[in-house]
Amino acid sequence: MSSPNPAGEREKLNSKLPAHLQQSLKVRAAQLQTDMQDAVAAGIRSWRNCTDQLPLVDTAGADSFGTYLPEGLYDAFKEDCRDRGVSYIQGLAQSVVLWLAEHPADSRSATRRIVVCNQKGGVGKTAVSAGLAQALAEGGPSDGALGTAVAAAADGQRVLLVDYDAQGHLSHQLGLKAVPAGEESLITHMLHRDQATVPLLDLTVAIGGDRFGGRLRILPAAFDAFLLDSGLTVFRGPRHATLERALAPLEEHFDVIVIDSPPSLGLSMDAALYYARQRDDEKPGSSGLVIPVEAEDTSAQAYGMLIQQMESLARDYDVAIDQIGLVVNKFDSRRGYIATSSLEKWKALGTPPVLAVVPDLKEQREAVRKQWPLLEYAPDSEQAHQMRKIARAVRTV
Repeated sequence: MSSPNPAGEREKLNSKLPAHLQQSLKVRAAQLQTDMQDAVAAGIRSWRNCTDQLPLVDTAGADSFGTYLPEGLYDAFKEDCRDRGVSYIQGLAQSVVLWLAEHPADSRSATRRIVVCNQKGGVGKTAVSAGLAQALAEGGPSDGALGTAVAAAADGQRVLLVDYDAQGHLSHQLGLKAVPAGEESLITHMLHRDQATVPLLDLTVAIGGDRFGGRLRILPAAFDAFLLDSGLTVFRGPRHATLERALAPLEEHFDVIVIDSPPSLGLSMDAALYYARQRDDEKPGSSGLVIPVEAEDTSAQAYGMLIQQMESLARDYDVAIDQIGLVVNKFDSRRGYIATSSLEKWKALGTPPVLAVVPDLKEQREAVRKQWPLLEYAPDSEQAHQMRKIARAVRTV
C-alpha cells in the first residue's frame, strides 16, 4: 500500500523485513549518517538495476516495516517484483542486503590490520613496519623542511607494532629484548591461551618520543616464536585463526595494528595473512598487506611465492585478502640498469600500486645503531618522508 507523505513528494511503503535486517539497516544508516528512507530507496534502485541473479533471503518471521520512497518508485518496484517472480517482501529484503553490501561501515570505526610481509629476507620489512607505525602514530607539526607533510598527519592514531618475527630485529632496533623462552608472550596466547595469566595488553611496551604522544606501543618478539610453526602443526583448533584470536582483545585499544612478519611460507604466515583479510562490513583495502620489495629480480620471485600462498589461503577459507601496495625499499639508482628497470617493472604492475620508493640512505642505519625510532632520530630525512607517504596512502584507502 502507498499513501501520500505530507512532508514531501514521497509515498509510504508498508511491508515486512526480517528483524536482523531492520537492525543492520538502522545501525549502518546511523554509522554513515544516512536517513533510513534514503538508504532503502538507494537499495531498491540498485536492486532494479542489478542484472545478476540474487540469492533468496530467508524472510521467515519478518516483522512489519514501513518507510517513505520517492513518488513513483514503489509502483516501479512492485512491477519489477512481479516480472522477476518474487514477493514484495523478498524484493525488499534483497534490496536492503544489496545496500548493506554496497555501503560497508566506516572502516575508521574498526581496528585496521596491516601485515608487512615478503618471503624474501633482507628487503626491509622491519624498517617499513617500524616507519609506517611511527608515521601513523605521529602527531603535531614539525619545524623541519618536511613540516607540512607531518602536519597533514597531525591526527596521530593509536598504533600497535607486533614483532611477529622470531629473529626479533624490530624489538632490538627499538631497544627492547625478546621475551625469554618459557615466559608469557604472544606465542603463549596463540597456542596456550587457557594457560595465559597475563593480559596481552600488559606485555606491550610504549615507544617514547614526543612525536608519538604515548600512542605507539610494541608487542616484543618471543624466543618461543622459533617453535610456532611446529606448535601450530599439532594445535587443536582452527590454526589459521590463532593470531586473530590472540590479538582480538587488544583491538579495542588501537586504531591500527602493524605486524612485522617473518620471511616464511609456514603456518605462522598463514595466520598472519588470515588476520589481514577483509572482514564483514569492512571497506576494501582498509586492512591488508604492505609488501616491501627491492629493485632486483629475486624480490620479484619472492613476491610471486607470497601471492601464491595468499591466493591459496583465500581460496581455502573463501576470504578476500587485499594487497594495499608495494614499497620499493633501499633504492639506489647508482646500481644501474638492474635497479632502474626493476623499479619501472614494479610501477608498471599498477595493481598493487607502489606506495613509496625508499632510498638507501644512512639515516635508517644510524637510527638502528642508536636504537631510536627513525622519525624521532631523523624526522626530516628523505626516508622519514617516504614513511609518511606510505602512511598517507594507508590512511586514504
